[in-house]
Amino acid sequence: MRCGIGHLPGGCQRTMGLHCVLILCLFSGWAVSYKQGDNVTLYVNKVGPYHNPQETYHYYTLPVCRPEKVHHKSLSLGEVLDGDRMAESLYYIRFRENVEKKPLCTLTLSEIQVDELREAIEELFYFEFVLDDIPILGFVGYIEESGFLPHSHKVGLWTHLDFNIEYNGDTVIFANVSVKDVKPVPLEEGVGSVGGVGVGGGSLVVTHTYSVRWFESPLPHSRRAERLRDYSFFPKTLEIHWLSIINSLVLVVLLLGFVIIILMRVLKNDFARYNVEEEGDCDDLDQGDNGWKIIHTDVFRFPPYKSLLCAVLGVGAQFLTLATGIILMALLGMFNVHRHGAINSAAIVLYALTSCVSGYVSCSFYTQINGQRWVWNIILTSSLFSAPLFLTWSVVNSIHWWSGSTQALPATTVLLILGAWVLVGFPLTVIGGIVGKNRAGSFQAPCRTRNIARQIPTQPWYKHTAVHMAIGGFLPFSAISVELYYIFATVWGREHYTLYGILLCVFAILLSVGACISVALTYFLLSGEDHRWWWRSVLSTGSTGLFIFVYSVFYYRNRSSMSGLVQSTEFFGYSLLTALVFSLMLGSVSFWASLAFIRYIYRSLKMD
Repeated sequence: MRCGIGHLPGGCQRTMGLHCVLILCLFSGWAVSYKQGDNVTLYVNKVGPYHNPQETYHYYTLPVCRPEKVHHKSLSLGEVLDGDRMAESLYYIRFRENVEKKPLCTLTLSEIQVDELREAIEELFYFEFVLDDIPILGFVGYIEESGFLPHSHKVGLWTHLDFNIEYNGDTVIFANVSVKDVKPVPLEEGVGSVGGVGVGGGSLVVTHTYSVRWFESPLPHSRRAERLRDYSFFPKTLEIHWLSIINSLVLVVLLLGFVIIILMRVLKNDFARYNVEEEGDCDDLDQGDNGWKIIHTDVFRFPPYKSLLCAVLGVGAQFLTLATGIILMALLGMFNVHRHGAINSAAIVLYALTSCVSGYVSCSFYTQINGQRWVWNIILTSSLFSAPLFLTWSVVNSIHWWSGSTQALPATTVLLILGAWVLVGFPLTVIGGIVGKNRAGSFQAPCRTRNIARQIPTQPWYKHTAVHMAIGGFLPFSAISVELYYIFATVWGREHYTLYGILLCVFAILLSVGACISVALTYFLLSGEDHRWWWRSVLSTGSTGLFIFVYSVFYYRNRSSMSGLVQSTEFFGYSLLTALVFSLMLGSVSFWASLAFIRYIYRSLKMD
């Protein structure tokens, strides 16, 4: 649904953007104390289709009760990125004072406005209010389909809301909204056909009312996040989490055990066979043998596209640092359910601060492998992810802006994020690159590389790049496939993810599987006398990103009910970026694991 039902006032986005400059206090969450009769502000936030979580519009775009002058709440960067656009409502709620059926306003709805409400209700629009940082969710109206012949299609608007608020002492613990024992106002085709409601001149007159009931709660304010976590307006789908993760963990441990044991036994036999030769330098080994020993003069030959390879390794290292930091911050309790958008703010800040990691790793390794254009390497490193991100965001944000969605970022927020990259992210990449270039040592290859490369024999089909990418990508994906569903349900749904300890374990398992599989595939490649392992090691497990994107398509079609241009563009655009992030991370891990393995086997061969 395109909300052509109105847009926010011009001052809204300007005010919100100015307040966003004050945002980098990521984790505000102070306990607000009230006295008997104090006003408890209820903010209206957004509405949107139930099945499209990222397609949201401001609540006041619907023909509902609204003040003459809309006052918007100051928002953090994370809240703006999350699509929040909070504004003061007409609901007047006093602390610990009950209210019964208090009139809110009386509206005279035109036929067009009735059609807008009917369309929103038929698309299962839900609304979100916020009271003391507690989200309050409910449906805009009621829809009922019954019978086949004759078919019945009823649409009704909720004009009365019951607010149930729990308190402990002088603090608010929990709040929700109910329409139990409330009859909806029918919105039939053509307002003139509505019975029992004020109708006149092609218009529909409705009166909105509300009740407020306070209940004492034994839960202290410090634990109120538990109350919100236990309650869910939307269906729970994460019940079998633990069992699924344990099953995945057992399979991964068995897989790693088999790979390590088999590989160590094979290497032991190789060392026993190769070291029968007279002791000496690697260059003196018998050239009549075959296998990985015979390519010792080529295995450390530097690859093509050095700068791109180093940029991949640098950005991959940056995202490894970023992901670890986010998970550790979550384990420390910095992202509870009351801190709206805190994880978005943390991701922006950490991405800018960890840019020095990408610059250092990329430029340091680029210098080690005799790269000369280090300035170009720094530019490529800084734009390897930021350029696709900016391109994807431009398309997605333009569609949100065209549709009137609150997910469209105000211009001031865009400038703020761009400034964070220009003033923090890019300079730190440059500084990290300069430090890495100056501190880079020699490459430390155990064996010398000859000027003329050895001819690579014809390889069987199962050693081709596509086969290795299929194997190397599928195994890490299978290790996280169960957890991936819960992550998608959180990011593209409305679940609150809380099991960050499990997420840390799965993250460690993913990296371990990627490293072990990469080492095994690299050994198989070298045993076929193919020394082109550099890019192959990156692509083998980096292809996990392709499997994740294929899974996202499956999730969209079979596990969700998302639809429409706005939701589909955002889903597939950011799914592509997610696949790119996983490819960079795992490609970096698999490369360093393969490099450490190759150095180990050739150093051991030389020293024995």
